[in-house]
Parts: sequence; C-alpha cells; structure tokens
Amino acid sequence: MCIRDRINIVDFILENGWNLCQIAFSLYLLVLSCMDMKKTQVHLGFLLSGILLAILGGMCERSVTIVEIILGAVTGVLFLLLSKLTEEAFGYGDSILIFITGIFIGFWNLITVLFIAFFLAGGFSIFMLLKMKFHRKSKFPFIPFIMAAYAGGMIFSGY
Repeated sequence: MCIRDRINIVDFILENGWNLCQIAFSLYLLVLSCMDMKKTQVHLGFLLSGILLAILGGMCERSVTIVEIILGAVTGVLFLLLSKLTEEAFGYGDSILIFITGIFIGFWNLITVLFIAFFLAGGFSIFMLLKMKFHRKSKFPFIPFIMAAYAGGMIFSGY
C-alpha cells in the first residue's frame, strides 16, 4: 500500500467519521439486541463498552451541543432511577443503554429514539396480547426496539 492510498483512507475516515461511528453504534446495538432476545439480559462488560463508542462519537464533528449530551446522560440517569424504583420492571441494562445512547446522540435525538421505541414496543405488546401469547404482566426485551428506532432515525433523518 503506497502513501497516497493511506492518505486517501485517512481522508475518507476524517470526512465520514460520524457516519462510521453511527454504523459502529448500530452494530453494537444489533449485538446487544441479539443478546437481549436470546437471554433477556446482556453482558455488562459489552454493554459498558458502548461508553467508548459514545466518547469516539463525541470526537466526530456533528451538530450536538455539550448541553444536549449532558441532558441525554441525565435522561439515562432518570431511567436508572426508574429501574431502581420499579425493582427492575424496566431493566438496568435498558437504562444503561439509554444513558450511553443519550451521550452518543444527545437529548433531542434520544427523545425521538425513545418515543419510537416505546411506540414500537407498545404495538408489539398489543399484537401479542391479541394473539393471546402475552398476558398483562408479560416481559419482553426492550433493546431490540431501541435498536430499530435508532436505525430508523439514522437512515431517515441522519442524526
């Protein structure tokens, strides 16, 4: 590989850094979704590795302010409190992921992702209740809905 090829690769990475970070975050969410669907829990070490992605995302040039990033993190902390208060009816893993996602995409984008994720989860719940596969107290993994909402927002609105 010659020097000119290396320079082209570096230029490509610098020009598309945020897009590459978003793709990496999507793959991270996909792996977490598979873990959540298979075992209804995720590996804490892998979950926390998303903090590195959030930090890398912060190094990329984008239109999210530091205030939005802090508010995104605060939203995650509020969900952690919700997990504690509901004795994990809403899991800690989901809340930690919301914290990490809030740091990665900022408050307003996080609110959009959460709105869509809860809407999708609600639709799924209604469908499963109607098919008599669920009852009122049934539990199901939430991370796949976060992943679907994030991916849809990334594709259609480009955070």
